[in-house]
Amino acid sequence: MVKILLAEDDRDLNRLVSTVLRANGYEVEGVYDGEAALSRIAEEKFNMLITDIMMPKMDGFELAESVRATDKAIPIIFITAKEDKASKMLGYNIGIDDYVTKPFDPDVLCMKVAAMLRRAKIEDEREITVGNFKINSEERSASVDGEEISLTVREFDILFKLLSYPKKTFTRSALMEEFWDYDSSATSRTVDVYMVKLREKCANCTGFSIQTVHGLGYKLVLK
Repeated sequence: MVKILLAEDDRDLNRLVSTVLRANGYEVEGVYDGEAALSRIAEEKFNMLITDIMMPKMDGFELAESVRATDKAIPIIFITAKEDKASKMLGYNIGIDDYVTKPFDPDVLCMKVAAMLRRAKIEDEREITVGNFKINSEERSASVDGEEISLTVREFDILFKLLSYPKKTFTRSALMEEFWDYDSSATSRTVDVYMVKLREKCANCTGFSIQTVHGLGYKLVLK
């Protein structure tokens, strides 16, 4: 599971962001100042750092600079009330990857997190085996009990995405943006049709099920 470290001294916001990210399938640890964040990164491996700029003991700029001195790859997102050009330039020069400016929509943050993880290839697994089902992204093959099942390119990509993030809810709009690129002919109903087809083709899979999250979208749940 993807592990995210969240450094935000506003405890209410820290709790809100942590809750939203966990609901989207991420493991989140929250700390309240830059020094605590730097200490945790030294102790444990995280896949992403999300940090406020204005914090006690050590601000986000100093934290990001210290992290980049030892880790050039970890994605870093700033949550900040600062949106002036000088602050953004300083952050990007240090090596942060993106900004979210307060106040912000938590769903927008989740989309940025998902996009950044894709770019970082954290979710990039070549082969996933769940129960009697196996899917291989390099071979573009999928099988149940060793028997190959026929999937279209889009069906394959959607299923591989769901399997990469079990328990994570994907909204219909997020799936449309990623796999249909807002094709004018695609609608939320199009997503539903694809999910019906995937459920039919994976009916004999013992390790997972695709569940509807009413009013939102879909998630894959391991059995």
